[in-house]
Amino acid sequence: MQVPGKGGATGALKLLGLAAACLCLAGPVPSVASDAYPTRPVRWIVPFTPGGTTDILARIFGQRLSERLGQQFIVENKPGGGANIGTDAVVRSPADGYTLLLVGSVHAINATLYQKLPYNFIRDIAPVVGFARVPNVMEVHPSVPVGSVAEFIAYARSNPGTLNMASSGSGTTIHLGGELFKAMAGVNLLHVPYRGSAPALTDLLSGRVQVMFDNAPSSIAHIRAGKLRALAVTTLERSAAFPDLPTVSDTVPGYEVSAWFGMGVPKGTPPEVIETLYRGIDEALADPVIRARLAELGIEPLRLSPAAFAAHIAAETEKWGNVVRISGATAD
Repeated sequence: MQVPGKGGATGALKLLGLAAACLCLAGPVPSVASDAYPTRPVRWIVPFTPGGTTDILARIFGQRLSERLGQQFIVENKPGGGANIGTDAVVRSPADGYTLLLVGSVHAINATLYQKLPYNFIRDIAPVVGFARVPNVMEVHPSVPVGSVAEFIAYARSNPGTLNMASSGSGTTIHLGGELFKAMAGVNLLHVPYRGSAPALTDLLSGRVQVMFDNAPSSIAHIRAGKLRALAVTTLERSAAFPDLPTVSDTVPGYEVSAWFGMGVPKGTPPEVIETLYRGIDEALADPVIRARLAELGIEPLRLSPAAFAAHIAAETEKWGNVVRISGATAD
């Protein structure tokens, strides 16, 4: 083998210098790590039990992200504390894109409902995308002898202290929707909080509790099967999923409640990682197959960018703060 002499070495150095200069002119070299994200499985923390709306949404979009990005997006349910246990776990996780949070209305509500929290949601969580809005449904066990909101109000007033109102946990729209109804309709319902919609629905289906203002996706199959009686939707307009159902506001003017959901990550997560996640969800929301699946569950696509979702969370935090104060609700 021939060993290059000084001339050959000098020529090689010149070529290396020229290559470096070209790279500088071309601009910064993209980070290998950011381009490759994700390089290992990603955890998506859902701060509620399996079977509810949050769990359903995380599994729908988690599967699509797994297919698009080539790594598993593993849904991990971490219930408790009105979503605070799971949320705090994400806040304390590394800001590297490998721990995600299923964000919902509960986070805007908790800012006022709880006097002390181990985190500040707006400060500690970076919004990625808002992807869904759902109506809540006022529903009763079939043993409750009412067929409308007006009949329910009359029955509750004539039977004070006998109706139990289930919720998926303190601070959810399911809880606050019921509290707002109690305040505006002038009825007395005993709040019974659960650690998610699924266990609350189990007791509603058995008749242990009598009424619930549940997110539509987790109750829709039971309503269609006749196991629960839906009285009204909580949005100002009728829902496409329940076209024959009136709104609560038809009987209680001004009443309105809806739930929204999205994704967040620990503050400080690289912008390119947030962009990758946002694009993955946004593309899924444009897919007719995904949109049809959401519509079947009574879910409306939201499609909010990181900046738009941040503004939405701030506005909702103010709105729900007013609802908490009007209803007099407190954390259990």
